[in-house]
Amino acid sequence: MTLDLTVMTMQRRMSSLDRLISTLDTAIRELSHGTNAMAGERPSPAAKHAEAELTDTERKYAGGLMRINHTGEVCAQALYRGQALVAKTQETRTALLEAAQEEKDHLDWCEERIDELGTHTSRLNPFFFVSSYALGALTGAIGDKVSLGFVHATEQGVAMHLKDHLQKLPADDRKSQLVLQQMLAEEERHGAHALE
Repeated sequence: MTLDLTVMTMQRRMSSLDRLISTLDTAIRELSHGTNAMAGERPSPAAKHAEAELTDTERKYAGGLMRINHTGEVCAQALYRGQALVAKTQETRTALLEAAQEEKDHLDWCEERIDELGTHTSRLNPFFFVSSYALGALTGAIGDKVSLGFVHATEQGVAMHLKDHLQKLPADDRKSQLVLQQMLAEEERHGAHALE
C-alpha cells in the first residue's frame, strides 16, 4: 500500500503528459498476461480455498464468465485513469486513482482465476482499454460532476452484471464466487462514493 500512496503523491505533482505516459505504462503492464503476480496489492479472496472438482463444461463456462469480468476490469482501469487525467480537482483525481487501484486488484484476481480454470483473457483487451480510456477522458473533460455521475451509473450496471454472474456460476465454484462477491461489494462502494 505504501507504493500506491507514493504513486498517488507523484500523480499530484505530474503534468497531464506525465499522467498520460504513466497510464500507457500501466496499460502495457496490465495487458501483458502474467504480470499480475508482481503488481497485486491484496491477495485474492479465494486464495485459501480449495479448488472444486468441476466438470470440463463447468470449468469452461466459469472461465468464460471470469474472462468477461476480467475485460470489465480492464475497462474500469482505463475509464478511471482517463477521467483522472482530466479531473478538475485534486480530490476527484485522488478518488478516481484510489478506485482504480481497487479495480487493479479485481483485474489481478480475475486473471488468477482464469489461469486456474485453464483458459485465457480476451484478445480484444487492448481495444477495450483504449476505447474506455478515451471515453473516460471525454467524460472527465465535461466536468467532475458529470464524471462522477458516470462512475455511479457505470458501477450500478457493473453491480447488476456481477449479481447475474454470481447466479450463473457453477454451484460448486466457490473460488469464483468469492472473487465476484468481493468485487461486487467494492463496486457498490465505488458507486456510492462517486454519488457522495
